[in-house]
Amino acid sequence: MTVIDSTPVKSPPVDVCVPAGGEHPRPDGHDRYTISEVAAFTGLRAHTLRWYEQIGLMPHVARSPNGRRLFCNRDLDWLAFVGKLRLTGMPVAAMVQFAELVRQGEVTYDERREILEQTRHEVVVRIADLQDTLAVLDVKIDFYTGARRAPEGA
Repeated sequence: MTVIDSTPVKSPPVDVCVPAGGEHPRPDGHDRYTISEVAAFTGLRAHTLRWYEQIGLMPHVARSPNGRRLFCNRDLDWLAFVGKLRLTGMPVAAMVQFAELVRQGEVTYDERREILEQTRHEVVVRIADLQDTLAVLDVKIDFYTGARRAPEGA
C-alpha cells in the first residue's frame, strides 16, 4: 500500500508585479527587448529608461555581449508598477527607496506594505478631493446650461 501525503505545499509569496496590459509582447523565455522596443511598448523615452537604471529604480537590466540593454517581461511588469506609483504622485526618491527595499528581499515586506498603505491613503484623499471638484464643476455647468436657455431680460 502506498501512502500519499496530500498536505498542500505552500510556497512563500512572490513579490511580482501584475502585467499592465495582461499579455506580454513575447512569451517568457523569448522576452529579450531592446531599449527602443521597451520605449515603444511603455511610452517611456529611452532617456527615461536609462535614467531609471542610473538612479537605481531599474537595476539589474541584463546586457547583451556587446553591452546593450536587454529587458525582459519582468522588467516590463516593474515599469508598469512604477508607472502606477508615478500616477499616485509618489516622488521618484520614494520610488527608488521602495525599489531598494524590494532588492533587500522578504525582510522588508512590512516596510513596503506600510509605504503602499500610506500611498493608498493619499490616493483615497485625492480621489475624494477630485470628486468634490467634479461636483462643483457639474453645478457650474448646469448653471451655465440653464442660463443660456433663459430669455434675456427675464
